[in-house]
Amino acid sequence: MTIRNTALAGLSAAVLTLTAGDAMAGAFGIREQSTLAQGQAFAGAASGSGGVSSMFWNPATITMNPGWVSEQNLSFINLSSKITPTDGTSPLFAPLGGSGDIGQGAVIPAGATSYQLTDRLWIGIQTGAPFGLVTKPRDDWAGEVYGRSSRIFSLSFNPTIGFKVNEWLSIAAGPNIEYFRLTLRQAFPLSFSPLIAPNASLKGESWGVGFTAGVLITPWAGTALGVGYRSSVHHDIEGAFLLPGPAAFLSQQVTANLNTPEKVSVGLTQAVSPVARVNLGFEWDNWSRLGDVGIVGRTTGGIATTLPLNYKDGYSYSVGGEYDWSPALTVRAGLAYEQSPIDFSNRSVRLPDSDRFNVSLGGSYRWSEKLTLNIAYSHLFLVGDSKLLAGPGRDYNFRNIPFAADTSGSADIVSVGFRYVFGTPAAPIASAPLVRKF
Repeated sequence: MTIRNTALAGLSAAVLTLTAGDAMAGAFGIREQSTLAQGQAFAGAASGSGGVSSMFWNPATITMNPGWVSEQNLSFINLSSKITPTDGTSPLFAPLGGSGDIGQGAVIPAGATSYQLTDRLWIGIQTGAPFGLVTKPRDDWAGEVYGRSSRIFSLSFNPTIGFKVNEWLSIAAGPNIEYFRLTLRQAFPLSFSPLIAPNASLKGESWGVGFTAGVLITPWAGTALGVGYRSSVHHDIEGAFLLPGPAAFLSQQVTANLNTPEKVSVGLTQAVSPVARVNLGFEWDNWSRLGDVGIVGRTTGGIATTLPLNYKDGYSYSVGGEYDWSPALTVRAGLAYEQSPIDFSNRSVRLPDSDRFNVSLGGSYRWSEKLTLNIAYSHLFLVGDSKLLAGPGRDYNFRNIPFAADTSGSADIVSVGFRYVFGTPAAPIASAPLVRKF
């Protein structure tokens, strides 16, 4: 392998492994789009448990919100994650020790607004960060050639048009405009000493367009079934691959094609009394579509190397409930289990992910007829296999430097938000499908 291909092979993992540390929806996905839905571990998000913000999972839920309504959410993710080297790590790098806590606190904004034009027609927009965030181990550690930092920023804008076909069926769709930016670093040894290892880096960004669509069925009062679809978004990432010291002459402009995973969300909401509701949720993310990703030098036009992500599909199962404690106060709780697309076969230092449980609590306080305040707390903990292996014979291999480790992680998430009703339209409003105060 040439020096150029060796360098690109080492950083090819940086092109699209991104950051899983702060990502809370498997691989590098972000699920924190609704304070209301988070309080139930996102159970029933596709059937409206997330209020107006349920548009992220199913745009057809827009028709559940009469008048002009806006929700704004802010989530703080406090991640703790460590990578501890084990036997099998290169004896040259093993003395540098573990990663330390790679978790980085992050604040995630999200919001949604809907407006009812007639008794059958709605328009709205949902915004949020569907992917990314940050991880950062210590600069000098045993796995430094496989990652020193990962930072990604994404933002999506999803305008929606919803139509109430009749009293029990609603449909909606809209474009999904997405911005994607990343900055990634890893050690690039200039000698046989791991201490002489300045940073190599990769920076890139892209705009892409996809779409969302959904169906909401309310067969009778107190029951809602929703199915939503978020399409893949194709990104032609353009950026710079920068090498240090004597290898700097190999720095070049590069491109990479990234297709984000499709998402299918299913939600069921059932009122069990005038003041209590039970929610169920299921999500499928088509992470396996990422497969092998080619890294292309813009100067040569050829594939310098490939990134064998080879993710599995991701699945999430959730159950939750909410209870109207009083006319002003609603409380919520939920539990979810997620099968991660990442396991021992494709785990990297940038994505030390595994299956997880999500335990959540939440509540809403109706401050006035127009303003409702929301809060939610979640604790996530990883379960199952936590081993990591990189080097000879593995998909992630830089200069045949072996690295073996145990990984661990958990996260605490606090979300706050508000819902504000600006007013009701002049047109008649169709009856609400559920008994709900918020």
